[in-house]
Amino acid sequence: MGEFRHLGWILVLLGGGLLLIGLLLVAAGRLPFLGRLPGDIRIQRGGWTFYFPVVTCLLLSLLLTLLLNLIVRLLRH
Repeated sequence: MGEFRHLGWILVLLGGGLLLIGLLLVAAGRLPFLGRLPGDIRIQRGGWTFYFPVVTCLLLSLLLTLLLNLIVRLLRH
């Protein structure tokens, strides 16, 4: 029975993580500067557009790294 308890906690944590990711995606659509930061590459020629959000990706990577490090430190104690 102990294995099911751990599996239950894992599923609860995964569900909470998915909920958090979903809320972040909803909120990200309302931030006008996200995806349009200085350093994001956008090239428009004729009928096509190339867009690569370099700075936005770096910023999100930094924020997620800090968040995950905080979660790991809290779970260790």
